[in-house]
Amino acid sequence: METKFERNTLNKRLKSMLSVDFRRMFTMPLLYIMVGICLVIPILILVMTSMMEGSVSVNPQTGAETVMKGFENTWQIIGTISGAESSDAQMGMDMMSMCNINLLYFFIAALVCLFVSEDFRSGYAKNLFTVRAIKTDYVISKTLVGFVGGALMIIAFFVGSMLGGAISGLSFDTGVAGASGVIMCLISKVLLVLVFVPIYLLVSVAAKQKTWLSIVGSLAVSMLLFTMIPMIAPLNSTAMNVFLCLAGGALFSIGLGSVSDIVLKNTSLV
Repeated sequence: METKFERNTLNKRLKSMLSVDFRRMFTMPLLYIMVGICLVIPILILVMTSMMEGSVSVNPQTGAETVMKGFENTWQIIGTISGAESSDAQMGMDMMSMCNINLLYFFIAALVCLFVSEDFRSGYAKNLFTVRAIKTDYVISKTLVGFVGGALMIIAFFVGSMLGGAISGLSFDTGVAGASGVIMCLISKVLLVLVFVPIYLLVSVAAKQKTWLSIVGSLAVSMLLFTMIPMIAPLNSTAMNVFLCLAGGALFSIGLGSVSDIVLKNTSLV
């Protein structure tokens, strides 16, 4: 009787790896904590700024008065109109340019770094690579799982923004952006996660079990790209913005994913 061995193809290996990683991700309390935080943050920001709008603070040294300015409509916490960020830059970093959905890319860095570093601290990565020598599967799986986790955080923030806007009584008028612009903006910001996750993954596999180093390194790199987000995914995004974010995500995932694979192959796993 002839014995046939089933070929272990990339599709089967990746399916198995994704199954394990998604199960680990969705049974990890950290994911739900961070998604919950992303849901609550916009509600708190919109409600508190609405309550404090119009209040005056006085500088005791100069006597200069500063009037607290809140959000004019709900969509400002999602993004800015293309071209508006240049005028904001002239006036300095204000609340609208800082307290918005773009801050989540720093949160995503923490999620990815903690998830990957746990593999090396627990010995899971060492055992995994002993059984499976192909590290490319690991990189692809972690990139996709990190993207899903980041996308859930972005969507949670969007939902929280709608709730916060409704509670605060803010306008939902989309203005020149239009409903299509807001939808395209959300899709673009979700696809931008594919640009940032490969960066965080590369730093994490280089730092291994040093969680603090991976987080600090990831935050430092993301700071360099932070100012580009409003230009790439503005509130009045179009199909072109979506395409650029998708293309950028694909290039970063393939390019930095290859570098991560090289780092894993040429460095110690401890």
